[in-house]
Amino acid sequence: MTRLFERAEYDESLWDELEELLIGADVGVATTMKLIERVRARADKERLRQASQVEDVLKEEMVRLLESPSPAPPLPIGRGETAVILMVGVNGVGKTTCIAKLANAYMAEGRQVVTAAGDTFRAAAIDQLRLWGERIGFHVVAHQPGADSAAVAFDALQSARSRGADLLLIDTAGRMHTKFNLMEELKKVKRVLSRIDPTAPDQVLLVLDATTGQNGLSQAKTFVEAVGVNGIVLAKLDGTAKGGIILAICDEIKIPVLYIGTGEQPDDLVPFDAREFVGSLFRRDE
Repeated sequence: MTRLFERAEYDESLWDELEELLIGADVGVATTMKLIERVRARADKERLRQASQVEDVLKEEMVRLLESPSPAPPLPIGRGETAVILMVGVNGVGKTTCIAKLANAYMAEGRQVVTAAGDTFRAAAIDQLRLWGERIGFHVVAHQPGADSAAVAFDALQSARSRGADLLLIDTAGRMHTKFNLMEELKKVKRVLSRIDPTAPDQVLLVLDATTGQNGLSQAKTFVEAVGVNGIVLAKLDGTAKGGIILAICDEIKIPVLYIGTGEQPDDLVPFDAREFVGSLFRRDE
């Protein structure tokens, strides 16, 4: 991308090369076409001649696209209530690890956090969350493997409230090979939570694996339709991920990216910043 704009003036070939690069970076055809159309229109209107000028406009349009979704509803933290975040996503994307990272971040602010081991389909997920709880220091509510995940969520919210916890993070299963059953299970979790608190969950966050590319977009659409999603947590952005899927998600689904995962340690989760992200895409090696 940076080499593309190192030429002095540009010609028609720039647009073809840019299209190929964006699609290859998992931005997707529809979003790529939209971006190029916007940039070309501005380049013509503003009579740009230098490739570097086009690069600046492309950055601005990328930031504009990333900032276009409506923000996620605020959490009632600090109001004497227990905020509830329901974490969803397919198996293997890193939900449980993201829960631990979020818990770590809120605990660093002095908040009391409780988690629910709601992925009862995988015994390993329960054990994994317990290990994170011991390591970081948050309470984990868990039942036996195969238990009703809605019952786990119900008990966890009661426990969190009795402890005066600021935040409850609920893990869920993600077995997409039985998609209908999974979505019905998630809907049940939401219904059961609403019996205790009509506003719960306060946020539904979808965890996506950044390395899955366009497949992540189809996953997002499925979860949005089934349970509603307020925000995206993009995990594994430190590996082979190209990152362009973020643009497609914000453009096509209109869901904001809230956090990005950059590693396996508890601190490797940062709030998403559109300008910083776009800047990193164009950062030249020193």
